[in-house]
Formats: sequence, structure tokens, C-alpha cells
Amino acid sequence: MKTYWLKPSSVHTLTRSCALLCCALLLLVTPVAFPQDAQSPQQRPRRVLPPDLLPAEQDEVYRVDTDLVLVDVTVTDAEGRPVRDLRAEDFKLYEEGVERPLAFFNLERRGGVKRPVAIVFALDVSGSVTREEMARLSEAMYAFSRRFADRDSVFAVMSFGTRVNVLQKFTNDQEKLERAFARLAREENGASTHAYDAVDDAIRLLVRSAPRTRERRLLKRAVVMVTDGFPVGDTVAPETVIERANAADVSVYTVTLPSVSPLLASVSPTRAPLPTPLDVSGLVEKTGGQSVYAVEKDYEPLFRNLAEEVTSTYVLAFYPPEEKRRDGRYHSIRIESKPGLTVRQSRPGYQAERPPNTKKEPISPSR
Repeated sequence: MKTYWLKPSSVHTLTRSCALLCCALLLLVTPVAFPQDAQSPQQRPRRVLPPDLLPAEQDEVYRVDTDLVLVDVTVTDAEGRPVRDLRAEDFKLYEEGVERPLAFFNLERRGGVKRPVAIVFALDVSGSVTREEMARLSEAMYAFSRRFADRDSVFAVMSFGTRVNVLQKFTNDQEKLERAFARLAREENGASTHAYDAVDDAIRLLVRSAPRTRERRLLKRAVVMVTDGFPVGDTVAPETVIERANAADVSVYTVTLPSVSPLLASVSPTRAPLPTPLDVSGLVEKTGGQSVYAVEKDYEPLFRNLAEEVTSTYVLAFYPPEEKRRDGRYHSIRIESKPGLTVRQSRPGYQAERPPNTKKEPISPSR
């Protein structure tokens, strides 16, 4: 029998060839689990990163999972001042009385970058608002918008009375905003105040032109409505507007003017005003906004405080149990924080999707 000796280089080549041959044989006999076959959608663990938590070098665009329920939360102390330094462990979220784990927690400001905002101004121009008030309000709202110059922010301007008009679509151009405020015209003989219609149109504008995320961060969407608090002639019911605001994650803030009611006009800073029909509807309370009353001629401090409110929110999110995501029912949500703090949430619950081939049930956020 002959013995053959191989050179070191030949041994290396033969070894590499054998290894490649073994790998090829293993691939032929071993089933390959492709990503789409590895786990069914029901089995695959969910992991949705909020846009603001993505690494800076990550270029992939993430989409918020439709099963994820988002809730904007504002927290104030005993003096009514916003609390900004809370962490995820300082909150508890309950769905119909059962505590649920948070899928993610989003701060108003993270890594030096402030949360972007999209705000629609909706101004009552019915005959109840005086020309003097109109001029002062225009200046105050312009000053309000300038307070957001340090972040990615866009604004739109609407007026409402007998009808709703869009005076300026979303823009970050301060000159365009100033011109829009200057075009506000009072309806001398306006007999209607379509406040709910205006908010409904503002929500539609936000949904259409201000996506939920901007530059990989969750967008704060809000409507700031200035009115006398007495809606008249609306075609959309308050319950419908609340439902649509909750579905779009839009908070409604109202500035009530004392033009019409002598009771409101006589309110002093130390005395709580009487609730208006707009307050009674729950529009502000059930969307996580705030109602403020103009009792002084200088509106700028009021709008300055309102800007603090708008930019002092946290975002909490959770996944409902599988059996509740498609049952077509309305499910309540309650959020708690540290003792002594007051929590306002942008929605009191969520409407689950309906199972296929079922009729839609009436939705009532007050349930």
C-alpha cells in the first residue's frame, strides 16, 4: 500500500473542502425556518419600540402597532403645577380594574429633544365675542405659538360661528400665522356657534395632515378652542366628537370668554366659574385637556400657562388581552400615580375592533 504525503497547503484545502461539503449536506436534510414561518402572528412575541426610543443610527421606520392602546397623561401637584420628573414605575394602568403592564413609556422630553406638537386653534367669531376681545386674543395666540419655537411644531387656524372656516393649514411659519390671526373677522349678526362642528373638523384636519409620529417621535395633537362656552346649532353630537378625539389621540383645551353670561363676566380670580354647556358635555375632561377661564383683560399669562399644560404630558401604552382586542366592546382605562398627585388622561377607555360580520354597537365613552 502506498502512502501519500500532502503538503500543508494541500491539507488546508482538503479540510476546507470537506467542511463545505458537510455544511451542504446538513442544509439538504435540515428544514429551514424562514422568518414568516417561524412563528404564527399569535405566537410571535410582540415588541414595538416607540419612535423616540429608537437608536439614533436606526433608519428603519417603525409603525405603531394597531393593537397598542396609547394614552396621554398629564400629572399635577396639589398646587396645580405640572409634574415632569416621573418614571414608568410611578404609574399604574388598569383596564376595567385589572392592572396591565406598560408596553412602553414616553417622556415629553428625551435625550434633549422635545416632543413635537400639532395644534389647531379654533376661535369663536360669533356675535358674542367682542372686537376688543378678538384683537387681544389674536395677540395672545400668536405669543402662544412662539413659545413652541424650541421644538418641531406646526399650527393651523380655524374660525367658527354660523359655519367653520380654515384660515390657515398647518404651518411653522410665524408670519403666516400672524396673517391668519389678522384675518379673523367677527360675525356681527351670527346666530349660531358651531363649537362641536369646529372641533370635529379640527380632529379631521389633524388626522389628515398631522401623522401620529414625526421624526420617529410620537406627536402631541391638540385643539385649542376659544369660545363663550355656549354651542348653538351644531350638526355633530358631543359624544361623537369625544369618540373621534379619543380614537385620534387628540386632546381638547378650551379658553372660555366672559362675553355673554353676566355670571361668567362677574367671576373673580378667587371664585370658581359656573360650568357652561360646553363644560357639562365632558369634551375637555374625556379628552385629557383643560378648561381655563379668561377673567382678566390680559390673555397672555393664561395662554402661557396653557402652553405649559400642553407640553407636560407623558404617553403610556399597553396591549389589551387577546380576547378583548376584537370583541367590539368599549373597555375602560384608569391611570394612577403617586399619592397626592392628580392625573388627567386623554381617554377614559378604548373601543375594540368588531369581529367580522357583526353589527356596530353604539359607542359611549362614558360607559
